[in-house]
Amino acid sequence: MNIKNIIKMKNKYKIIMLLALVVCVSCENELERLPKDELTVATTFTNNRNFQTYSWEFYETFGTWHTGRNDFNEHSADLMVDGRNDNGDDWIWQRITVPTSSGLYNSCFSRIRKVNLMLDNIDGSEMNDVDRNHWRSVGYFFRAWEYFKLVKAYGDITWVETALSDSDKEVFNGGRTPRKEVAQNMLDNLMFAEENIKENGEGDVNPNTIGVDEVRALISRFGLFEGTWRKYHGLGDETPFLEASADASEKLISSYPELHPNYEQLFSSSDLEGKAGIIFYKEYGRNSVSHSLNQWSRSSESPVWDFTKKAADMFLMSDGTPVSADSDFVNREKDPYSEFRNRDHRMYFTITPPFKIEVLPNTGSLEWDYLPDARYREYIDLLGTISNFIDKPLPDNNWAGMMVPTSPHWKGGVEPGLPFDPGYNTTSWGYKQFKYVNNNHIAIGWVDEHDQPIFRMGEVLVNYAEATFELGEFNQSIADQTINKLRERADVADMTVGAINAGFDPNRDANVDPVLWEIRRERSVELMAEGFRFDDLRRWKKMNYATQEKLGMYIVASDFDNKIPIQNGASEGYVSRIGKPSPWPDHYYLYPIPSNEIVLTNGSIEQNPGW
Repeated sequence: MNIKNIIKMKNKYKIIMLLALVVCVSCENELERLPKDELTVATTFTNNRNFQTYSWEFYETFGTWHTGRNDFNEHSADLMVDGRNDNGDDWIWQRITVPTSSGLYNSCFSRIRKVNLMLDNIDGSEMNDVDRNHWRSVGYFFRAWEYFKLVKAYGDITWVETALSDSDKEVFNGGRTPRKEVAQNMLDNLMFAEENIKENGEGDVNPNTIGVDEVRALISRFGLFEGTWRKYHGLGDETPFLEASADASEKLISSYPELHPNYEQLFSSSDLEGKAGIIFYKEYGRNSVSHSLNQWSRSSESPVWDFTKKAADMFLMSDGTPVSADSDFVNREKDPYSEFRNRDHRMYFTITPPFKIEVLPNTGSLEWDYLPDARYREYIDLLGTISNFIDKPLPDNNWAGMMVPTSPHWKGGVEPGLPFDPGYNTTSWGYKQFKYVNNNHIAIGWVDEHDQPIFRMGEVLVNYAEATFELGEFNQSIADQTINKLRERADVADMTVGAINAGFDPNRDANVDPVLWEIRRERSVELMAEGFRFDDLRRWKKMNYATQEKLGMYIVASDFDNKIPIQNGASEGYVSRIGKPSPWPDHYYLYPIPSNEIVLTNGSIEQNPGW
């Protein structure tokens, strides 16, 4: 059973879930007292089915697939930019202030309390030890999931192992638990879960719910984050976390030896069930739970997800070399058709490739024809051979199927000579998001149903590569198991570890080992626009990348009636709409604690330094 069906089944159990919700009413803050109806607890936590029903609510933590707005922090890093906003991101431009309250802080502790309520009542149930340990493991997974978000944001954070009542205020009055203790508790819990959770599909455990593979995927993700944070922020004791990440990743590589051959279908498919390399996903459907990600990608709001020039340059040439190693690229990048040529195929699935067509009159912009210049159809033909017009439609069209005459299609009607200027599917920086575009739903506004991968092997492979490098174990064999599997799918030449030296990428950060630089590049490309980059820069302590001036495509200003700003006010060059912020302050690596939480504990919970 998948998440969509779980949501459907919740309607069959309204009475049981209502009782659970009485117990689990959301709190304004973590100190709100629990309901006192002991009978509710006694009748909710009895047998295996009760625990299963109660646990369904935990899955709501995965939310609805991001809409492309500001809810996943990609704009706060270096590879993406909100093209609707020329004021820059609040994190990068250092406009963050201490909030009175925080939805992140409150929602995490609210969910932790719900999980702890279940954990508190496992031993008193009528279940056998196998079932008790299974549901304890499920609880440990979801509690670790919430604490992972809190630790990433705040560092030290109060560890809570029981559902708080009014008499338990001293738990928070004792202040914040040291990060190391919280992280170790999380790791210990996840290790227990790995040993005791039932397999998906075993007995009464539904497919595509939390099982051993999902636990390992979280260990892979969390262990790498915590290990590298501890290393690069000088906290020490990183090895156990990196080893846990590597071990969990290695087991998953053994369990999932194949990748789905079509990268683009991981993000545009109406059904991820059974696709190779998908560990866990959230299913959407037109008549059940839907989202609007595709709509945001193909409407007047599309510039919300523009890419930067740096993001475009991340994609290797098909021969496995970086663009910075090509002495002629400074000329090639002046023409988008040349810039996109012979590149990693993930570029074509992530950034809308260039094209130009004739949109036929009197067809409602629904029909088109090729133009005589062969350049204009190069990537339309290419996409026709490596994808299809359902998963990746080119020429680009909006959510209603109306064609766009050219790409890049600049926002604001600045392109002289266009027969018409539709206000949809536009870009402000030249590199429009294409990763979540598909033709599965035409003419159905704000109702998208392509599924959302939560854990997939593409991430696990780059986790393993990075963790083993940090442990001093990365070699050609591991490169072949990880990075080269991803490159094969993207039609890029293999990584040859011995060939990567200090001069391999002239634009490399000189403070990063050349091989690690390429591992991080692979991660950046494979996971681009999936919500990882801000946290990656933070854990590497490299937010200085985000405070470099964000640039867009190379253009000639007069081609656009001088309406698009160029770096340094030049007549031609890279689009630059924002400028360069101040250097990143160290205290910005952690979020500020909401002031209400400090007040509620009479100062026992202290503010993060610098805020």
